[in-house]
Amino acid sequence: MSKQWNPRKPTVELRPSRIRRDPRLIQREEKKVAPMSTEQEIWLGVTGIVLFAMAIALVTAGFSVITGRGDAGAQAVNPERFGDCEGSADCVIDGNTIRIAGKTVKVAGMEAPQIHSARCDEEEARGAKALGRLTDLLNSGKVTTAGEEREPDGELRTRVLVDGRDVGATMVAANLARVPESEAPSWCSE
Repeated sequence: MSKQWNPRKPTVELRPSRIRRDPRLIQREEKKVAPMSTEQEIWLGVTGIVLFAMAIALVTAGFSVITGRGDAGAQAVNPERFGDCEGSADCVIDGNTIRIAGKTVKVAGMEAPQIHSARCDEEEARGAKALGRLTDLLNSGKVTTAGEEREPDGELRTRVLVDGRDVGATMVAANLARVPESEAPSWCSE
């Protein structure tokens, strides 16, 4: 059998433990935080979105710098946008017909001599000169279109502008084209 507890021996008096404390004895000062207003929540959300977008932009820019190839020794590319029509979305077809963004456009306000279907050598030479001047004119600034017009000869043409200047009027003033008429005279001298 087991020994019984003998109360005659003095019991050890326990001191309060340093490890365990009575939670009722500890008084904590809890800070109460005021809830955010709706406006503060919105601004906090907007700030988070902006910071996230900036982080994405920085990562993208860094990635493109790392993966980009070094073009330090590359030749300068010809800045002219309009040229010949081989594989180009923007080009000059003849003295009054161009291609902009892959769409063929007849320039309003002018009629130029033909090159491909010229009736004489003089018309072909004048057409080549008009083509060269039109190419130079289109490459001299920002090219825009300003709507379509029906010309006196019945053809639907597009108004083309370079830095706000009318291309048709410029070509007519340079005596490389003429104003469209219902019955156009020949470019060939007889």
